[in-house]
Amino acid sequence: MRAIVPLLLASTIALGQAPAPQQGQQPPGQQQPPAQTSRAIWRVNLPGGTYELVINAMLGVSSHEYVVDGVARVTEVNVDTTGQFAVRFYAIEPVVTSGPGGIGAATIGKVQSVMTEAAERAGTDAWKKVVKSYPTTTHQRTVEYRVSGKESLNRIFSSASKALRTGKADELSISD
Repeated sequence: MRAIVPLLLASTIALGQAPAPQQGQQPPGQQQPPAQTSRAIWRVNLPGGTYELVINAMLGVSSHEYVVDGVARVTEVNVDTTGQFAVRFYAIEPVVTSGPGGIGAATIGKVQSVMTEAAERAGTDAWKKVVKSYPTTTHQRTVEYRVSGKESLNRIFSSASKALRTGKADELSISD
């Protein structure tokens, strides 16, 4: 019986006939269907760069606020993924009730506005960039983007949350 199987196989090949395809295989001469290559992507275009993520790799989206050293309020949106890199989008604003010598928040806000205007006229946008102090604020495998305010963060959170819940691609542009 064992000798018959190789003989049958050899005779099939000799007669120019290919063996019948096994289950799950395409018959000879037919092309395989094209591989699925398009994936749903969540994309955010920001002044500091572009972030893209395959939506199937999204695990969660969060938003929270915290105060740093009593002087700055940070609002942050995090997107948790199955990948190696964490991504954070954040905005920073001063925590000011009154300054030294009774200077009010409006005065400090005006000084901040003048400084921002001066930086823009000088052609620098360094104040818009992520600020890190190595090694205190540098985290390995963390991608960070800084935006101008909570409105931009709310748009990022809404877009990411929608992509996570629906599994559909979305693209968002923030032009702070």
